[in-house]
Formats: sequence, structure tokens, C-alpha cells
Amino acid sequence: MLKPSDKARTIIDGINAFVRDELDPLVQREGIVWGQPIARPLLRDIWKRSCELGFYNALLPEHLGGAGLSVAELCAVKEAAVLTGSPLAPHVLGELSGPPRIGHLFRVASEHQVEAFLRPVCQAEKSVCFALTEAEAGSDATAIRTEARRDGDHYLLNGAKRYISGAPYADLAILLAVTGPGRGPQGISAFFIDLHSEGVRVESDYSVMSGGGAHGNIILDDVRVPVENRLGDEGAGFKLAMGRITLNRLLHCPTMLGMAGLALNLSIEHARTRKQFGQPIAMFQSINHMLADMATELHAARSMMFATALSNDAGGDIKVQASMCKLYASETAFRIADRAVQIHGGSGLVAGHPVEWLFRATRMMRILTGTSEIQRNTIAKGILMPD
Repeated sequence: MLKPSDKARTIIDGINAFVRDELDPLVQREGIVWGQPIARPLLRDIWKRSCELGFYNALLPEHLGGAGLSVAELCAVKEAAVLTGSPLAPHVLGELSGPPRIGHLFRVASEHQVEAFLRPVCQAEKSVCFALTEAEAGSDATAIRTEARRDGDHYLLNGAKRYISGAPYADLAILLAVTGPGRGPQGISAFFIDLHSEGVRVESDYSVMSGGGAHGNIILDDVRVPVENRLGDEGAGFKLAMGRITLNRLLHCPTMLGMAGLALNLSIEHARTRKQFGQPIAMFQSINHMLADMATELHAARSMMFATALSNDAGGDIKVQASMCKLYASETAFRIADRAVQIHGGSGLVAGHPVEWLFRATRMMRILTGTSEIQRNTIAKGILMPD
């Protein structure tokens, strides 16, 4: 599915119009720069407006107020949002703070949790982040040390999460903590945490490669959390968190390939308009070959992603293929962004230029949501020891 379906095309056209008519003027008016923090009140206004237009919940199933898209259609819409070239594009679909992060939880959440946490997120009234990573728990997610000790009708939580995407502007966290004896997946539970509660502190005084204001650490010091805020049974948290890991690996690919496509588009435009030695640099074979390689690798990665998405939609097992897609898409996106910097020359090195930001952001993708090495482990296991 390299060409979007009619349903996906309608949503994509709407997003393009929203970016063109409302977000681009907003970026100019507010002086928003790639990779720089965006004020929380402004983000909330964007989420609300996107919700009103039907984009904020578009990635959800129909019965939850979404568009009911297939996985292939989800990939097309997510990729197209990035290709708008707006620094605000990630917020249109709520991917950093909203419904895509919690849609799958409706089937396991209690009625109280749906009304107190999930619906407010879908209505853009509250924002959410997912808190798993710790100092000693990255690729080895079962090594978390944050503890939740039962105390009557509450749990007392102590510990620290770090590098949490969306934490600086989140109201809620879906947080994993150890509730059982010993270590390992069977002793981990999941909780809804109000980040404005007493004993919770969000630290965001650092910037990651893609910029500041979007990642933070969550510190918990004797935080009292009602038992009714536990998501699912005690000890079921890790299984809950990992239950969608295969699909999530695939669904990160359109974001990465959208970045790569944007880098390619910007490079083509620059090559056509930038002149050296009396002619556009597009006339030079060295530039031609870089653009040709970028386009070819992007086509290969997109073909792999959509083939895997269509296989999933047909009921196929994509565990190995999803890891292949995540591995290849992240590595390819970075290579394309690297060449884009080369083509742009000095302008591609300036902070705030979209190509400079894309270089940094795509480099992160080889680590986030499962490193390339973890993907290779999964692939190797799948081909050496198939189920």
C-alpha cells in the first residue's frame, strides 16, 4: 500500500489543510523553531483544536471515536503528518501525549479508570506519558527498581524513571513498578499516576538530541496511589506493557520514514535552487547520486513497512518482520538524513534548520523503542528458533 486508501487520503488532506491554514501561521507568529521547547499552554490549544477537527483521535478504533483505520492506513496517515514539514506535526495526532498512547488500554481498564484517565486524554483535557525506563533498566526492561508497596487501600511508590518522552507536559503517567518479591516480569504492575500528586517531581532540566522540553525524569517519594489506580491485576503490568510491542515497533516506522521523506524532499528542493559554479547543484553528479540513493533506500523501507502492515491486517504473524522494519527503517532514515545534511552544506549545520533537526532526531530512533541491537536479537531468534 504505497498509495493511501480513500479513507486515509481524506484524513491526510484534512491534516495538510490544518497545517497549512492554522499551524504554519502559528509557527510563524510564535517563532517556533525546530527542536526548541514549546510552551505547554500552546500545546494544549493545539491538542484541543486537533481534537475538534477529529485528528487527535484519528488513530483509534471506530468504537472509541477514531477513524477505524487498518494498520496499513495508520502507517500512511502517520507518515503523511510528518511529511507536512511542520515542527508541530507530532502533536496533531496526539502521538506524544494523547490517544495513541492509551487506546489499547480501554479493554483492560476499569470503569473508574476509563472515566478518570482515558476519556480525559481522548478529549485533550489531560496528557499522558509512559514511564518504564530507569537508570539500570533500558533494554532490560524487567530490571526496574521503582517499588510499589501495598498499604491498605493504597500503594506507596518510591523510585525514579528517566528519559520519559512527554513527561514535562504530561498530567498523567502509566508507570510500571515492582509489586512482587524478587525481580522479573511476574513482579511488575502498572499504575495510573497523577503527576501533580504530592511526592511526585518531574525534572526536565536537560535536552536530548532532538531538542529540549519533551523528555524528563519522574521522581517518586512516598507517593500514595489508590489501589483502584492499578491497571489490571497485580503482577500483570509487564505483560500489559509488552503486549503491543510487535505492533508498536511497526507503527514507529512511518514516523521515521516520514522524517526520511521530509529530508529527501528538502534536499531535492535545495539542490534545485542552490547554485554553485554558476548552476544549480542538482546538475552535479555527486549530488544526483546521493539523491538517487536516498530515494531508492526510502522506497525499499516504505515497501517493507507497507508489506508488513498489510500482512498484519490479513492476520499474519509479523513478530520478526516488525523488528526487521524497525531496524531497517531507523538505520535507513538516519542514512538519508545524513546525506541531506551533506547536500545542504553549511545551512544543514545550523541549529533550527529542519535538516539539522532531522539528523539528530533520526539518530535517536536507532535507540528509542528498542535499539537496533535488540531488534537484531529478535530477528535472529525468530529465524534460528521459529515457533
